[in-house]
Amino acid sequence: MQRKIFLLAAAAAVAATTLTGCGGSSSPGKAAAQSGQGGGTTGTIKIAYQRFGENRIMDNFLAGVKTEYEAANPGSKVELDPIVASENDYYTKLALMLKSSKTSPDLVYEDTFLINSDIKAGYLKPLDSYLSSWDQWSQFEESAKGAAKGQDGKTYGVPDGTDTRALWYSKDILKKAGIPVPWQPKTWDDVLTAARAVKAKVPGVTPFNIYSSKAAGEASTMQGFEMLLYGTGGTLYDDASKKWVVGSPHFVDSLKFVKTVFDEKLGPDAQDATDAQLSDKIQQQWLPNGKLAIALDGSWITGSWLPTGGKPWPQWSEALGQTPMPTQKGQAPGRISLSGGWTWAISAKSDHADAAWKFIQAAQTEKNAAKYAVAASQIAVRKDVAADASYTAANSKAPVFSEVVAVTKYRPAYPEYPQISNQIQVAMESVMTGQSSPEDAAKAYDESVKGIVGDDGTTTQ
Repeated sequence: MQRKIFLLAAAAAVAATTLTGCGGSSSPGKAAAQSGQGGGTTGTIKIAYQRFGENRIMDNFLAGVKTEYEAANPGSKVELDPIVASENDYYTKLALMLKSSKTSPDLVYEDTFLINSDIKAGYLKPLDSYLSSWDQWSQFEESAKGAAKGQDGKTYGVPDGTDTRALWYSKDILKKAGIPVPWQPKTWDDVLTAARAVKAKVPGVTPFNIYSSKAAGEASTMQGFEMLLYGTGGTLYDDASKKWVVGSPHFVDSLKFVKTVFDEKLGPDAQDATDAQLSDKIQQQWLPNGKLAIALDGSWITGSWLPTGGKPWPQWSEALGQTPMPTQKGQAPGRISLSGGWTWAISAKSDHADAAWKFIQAAQTEKNAAKYAVAASQIAVRKDVAADASYTAANSKAPVFSEVVAVTKYRPAYPEYPQISNQIQVAMESVMTGQSSPEDAAKAYDESVKGIVGDDGTTTQ
């Protein structure tokens, strides 16, 4: 059935290309700009994505799709271009590549929080003309579709999964610290109490990690700060007034939590906390080797421990427990999570947009989408994948991350968000290192936000 669907979609794309060619444009890129499609369905397409640390999940997945795609499309070639970089460096390098038609890839792996800023910069191509005739689009959850939609109402990416965040903990370390397992903290104080017990009773172990540095980039903002802020009842952006919030006591409370963690030496030391490779260390070394008790982190980290991951660890599901991050004082709904995700997007400068779209279709068949969701420990965004036996079996080992979907929040991914996220990281690191008090760091953040969006773009809460 999937084969039939793929062939029908491919035939539709070929027909569209033929019509475009009849328009008389001598430039594929010009044709693409005029029609919303273009470039033909053959030739070589270049695909850019992030490679970080020992993780080769995406490399292996794309290599498999490339083989299928090239076999099904004689004359077509795929050039995989992994960008070896941490998150922040990846975003920077990708933006530089997308600026010029000489360096721009055809297809890019795009974090959803960058969608609107890259749309505003003119880097991405709207996909609506393709999606309107793709019968698989109806399988995608509406919330996931929204994550790839621009402020102009057009869709610029096809999501391949989402994620949630919660607390991972070592059952063995918490037992040694006298903490009952399964552990179910109800407040922030419960989290700190457990970390203090680990520090007191289990030497040689980092009690708790919350990303708080500029080097950790968006991980600090999303896995760290926003998991705190939205657990206080606060928010970064006021949807009613469509303005960014400043002067928030919730913002200060969140920074006070960070200060407590690092003042009491419950977190990593300064060298590790500011290391851009910290997430790699946690996944590849600290958790598998019993050197970290509690980690506020994402649903995807199990991907490293699968047989196909960078650090196979068959015992992970017995060794680690998971529990939701509680709200500040246990206030309703009692737990909190954040969701993000990545999408496949086509460069506005691509001369092979039709071929790039065909590759997206090949990568996002039910079979391939399920394969990637399992390998990368993603939360499925396709309804048929969510019901797939291989997916549900893999997901059952860490059920908390699916349960918190009910309370998850999404980032206000407007064009200004990347700059504002950067200022959050500045505030966190200044508190983490003792350079600023939470109150002073919050004031500096407020001034930075006003500088980014203007006084008229802010409101108080």
